[in-house]
Amino acid sequence: MKLSEKLFYVGVNDHKLDLFEGQYDVPNGMAYNSYAIVDEKIAVIDTVDVKFGHEWLDNVEAALDGRKPDYLIVQHMEPDHSANIVQFMNAYPKAVIVSGAKSFPMMKNFFGVDFADRRIEVAEGSVLDLGAHKLTFITAPMVHWPEVIMTYDAEAKTLFSADAFGKFGALDVEEDWACEARRYYFGIVGKYGVQVQAVLKKASALDIARICPLHGPVLTDTIPEVLRLYGLWSTYQPETEGVFIAYTSVYGNTKKAVQLLADKLSEKGCPKVAVADLAREDMAEAVEDAFRYGKIVLATTTYNADIFPFMREFIQHLTERGYRNRTIGLIENGSWAPLAAKTMMKMFEGCQNLKFIEPVVKIRSAMNDENKAQIEALSDELCREYVAMSDKPATKQDLAALFKIGYGLYVVTSSDGKKDNGLIVNTVSQVTNTPNRIAVTINKQNYSHHVIQQTGVMNVNCLSTEAPFSVFECYGFRSGRNVDKFEGQQVHRSDNGLVFLSQYINAFMSLKVEQYVDLDTHGMFICTVTEARVISDAETMTYTYYQNNVKPNPETAGKKGFVCKVCGYVYEGDELPEDFVCPLCKHGAADFEPLK
Repeated sequence: MKLSEKLFYVGVNDHKLDLFEGQYDVPNGMAYNSYAIVDEKIAVIDTVDVKFGHEWLDNVEAALDGRKPDYLIVQHMEPDHSANIVQFMNAYPKAVIVSGAKSFPMMKNFFGVDFADRRIEVAEGSVLDLGAHKLTFITAPMVHWPEVIMTYDAEAKTLFSADAFGKFGALDVEEDWACEARRYYFGIVGKYGVQVQAVLKKASALDIARICPLHGPVLTDTIPEVLRLYGLWSTYQPETEGVFIAYTSVYGNTKKAVQLLADKLSEKGCPKVAVADLAREDMAEAVEDAFRYGKIVLATTTYNADIFPFMREFIQHLTERGYRNRTIGLIENGSWAPLAAKTMMKMFEGCQNLKFIEPVVKIRSAMNDENKAQIEALSDELCREYVAMSDKPATKQDLAALFKIGYGLYVVTSSDGKKDNGLIVNTVSQVTNTPNRIAVTINKQNYSHHVIQQTGVMNVNCLSTEAPFSVFECYGFRSGRNVDKFEGQQVHRSDNGLVFLSQYINAFMSLKVEQYVDLDTHGMFICTVTEARVISDAETMTYTYYQNNVKPNPETAGKKGFVCKVCGYVYEGDELPEDFVCPLCKHGAADFEPLK
């Protein structure tokens, strides 16, 4: 791959590797990068993993187009970059190795030879002249091995940065740089923030248009953002506002407390809440998030007079990487002698600038009312600054709206992208509260069912007892496919862009579909609440209230048959078919009763 007139990429992709360095999951593989500068003299920069020696040498040969390399620059002796040094030197017997003084004893250790008669030792500021390209060397000890050097090409304005600025993932996979670069940094380089800062200071004096790392893509347009993130990471500053909750749970009781806390934080305006089950999720991902967020909550059980093993391992990863500058909340669980909070705090004793906040949530086996009050107080403390800085009214997450749900009647609004739609439903229920989940069941014959399946969003308007029968006629007895149910109305919209009713409701909730359950004639949408507002204190329209006070009495004189209990439609006949659906409100035979 040609990067510029005289600069070539000659690295390889590895899609067979499952664990990088024997511990980091790499579902998208790994890239081992190598470069060739073809000038009056030719320099190849670093080799690749041992499994790809022949493929790499083929790439080098293709880039050189019949010429022979003069130098092999070795920036880093880790085997995924140095494994093919001997193979290269055998293939090109006139080539000379260029590296720092600390590299050659490592070559002796790895290969039994230090190339004493074919080497050039370089130090900080040393220059290698290739012709138009003159390479200056920069020492970068402990980023992340002691022998590391970097190479700057002033002609191409290119920094060859060794392992710095790299990421997990092969180069033939499209993915966001920051996510895997962050996990890579904190897993591999994270302990060496001071040393990274020293390298960044050197880099700031250079005119850099391109960064060529040993893993991950060549960086050009994103260099300012990459340097900004490395500045944050290497000074252990939070990158993202929010709270990260890491937990272990043996029988699910600690998990319930974590779910309740996560819901409380979201309700109170926390900009981002991330949760990780340390027993099930990638440990490197959890470590990454612990450094990403400014606030962290650790929740675990007392286990063998200690803490649960996955939590112990997690904290050890943090402390050995110099964890600092964070706010920490604690949740502990123990049936007879809770010790987890005390143990976790002790493990952090060597870390700098950590603030442990009160209260510590102390659970004995299962959550009780006292624990719920502690979680409420902990969420208040964690969200104090978010509430103070918010310029939005708190009513948009007034989950008291959930208490307006009864076995009643609702208007579900949606949009097909061309016009707004609404229908009457009587099957809305709150199915869980940690997290909040709402189930909405809709007849498949309704156009709204089709629209919501396509869009995944809806609003549930909780009708109050003030709603007249005309509301039910408007939204229940006509199809949104054929008519515009909001034609001529001045509408209000929620944050998801959908209409909510301007009158006759006491609350509404905006829902996002998370799961769909096929119920033959109906479909059940399991949803999360994205917005909730209480409009008034008027009573909710229950099914019973509608039957007794709103629905007009049907004209049944002289008729024999069945009447719909929802809308009053009369089916005339001796028997009502089992699969009959009301042509007005679309309710099935179960909602019909014999005429008296």
